[in-house]
Amino acid sequence: MSNIDPAPGYQAYNEPSGPDRAVRRQATARRTAITICMIADTAAGLLGLWILLFLLDANRANVFVQFVRGAADWLSWWSQDIFTINTDGLRVVLNFGLPAVMYLLIGHGIAARLNRA
Repeated sequence: MSNIDPAPGYQAYNEPSGPDRAVRRQATARRTAITICMIADTAAGLLGLWILLFLLDANRANVFVQFVRGAADWLSWWSQDIFTINTDGLRVVLNFGLPAVMYLLIGHGIAARLNRA
């Protein structure tokens, strides 16, 4: 009698091959793509919300406005003062809008590539 179990009482691990494995790989890629899209959309949403709050002249002493501004500053640290325009509204739209567009393009591009694989 031959026993191929690695240890008595434990079941051997057999990795499925064929269509089941391909379906699981595709489902994992889809879930990863959705997660990347959600992260990119959240980042762009926070940046867009800060632009909107700035343009509507929201109360900057408010805790929520401070949170959104802090998150937007953290997300757009790399693009601060790329555009130095005297008009405050246009400067904020450009300096915070550029990273929002970049996050959307890069995030959805990676997600599309993962879905194609």
